[in-house]
Amino acid sequence: MDSRDREDLARTRSAVVRTARAMSERGLTVGTSGNVSARVAEGMIVTPSALPYAEMTEGDLVTLSLEGSVLEGERKPTTEWRLHAAVYRARADVHAIVHAHAVFCTTLSTLHREIPPFHYLVGIAGGDSIRCAPYAAFGSPELATRAVAALEGRRACLLGNHGMVAVGATPEGALDLAAGIENLAELYWRALQVGEPVLLTAEEMAEALERLAGYG
Repeated sequence: MDSRDREDLARTRSAVVRTARAMSERGLTVGTSGNVSARVAEGMIVTPSALPYAEMTEGDLVTLSLEGSVLEGERKPTTEWRLHAAVYRARADVHAIVHAHAVFCTTLSTLHREIPPFHYLVGIAGGDSIRCAPYAAFGSPELATRAVAALEGRRACLLGNHGMVAVGATPEGALDLAAGIENLAELYWRALQVGEPVLLTAEEMAEALERLAGYG
């Protein structure tokens, strides 16, 4: 590994730790729940299992192959490593993943309720809805498979009776998307307290997606 590769790896490890701490600080998860990863040449770097984010250092991270072999690290990897690995295997465009138990996303997930096109910003996840994957046990191959299906053509999804997943080009980008999805979930939940929101039409969402593609 040359010096540039080492510098890139060091930046990635730092970004994963910063993102994991920020996920907790921004209220997207509680305690040691949730996890963060980033794709690297060897496979992926993931956060460890059951370690408070405030205490986490770069030395606590675990490097895994996409088949689950531990390549570097002394700690036990997150129990959701299969989910992360499955997404990376299925999606060459994904380079970072945030999985969180955000309150409103998780609330909707317990209802197995997707987030429909009640607001044009639903398009930030890449489509006209934010799907909810059927329930599967945490850490299981079934959960990984169902998450990959719910993410097809999308950058975020809910996990039934569990939480949410957001993906991106960087850990920070995936976290920003996760925060945006949680905001949408809260707006949708609040609207449901009054009645059923009026949904945008397919044509209106198509226009929104086109505009969002050129935003920024």
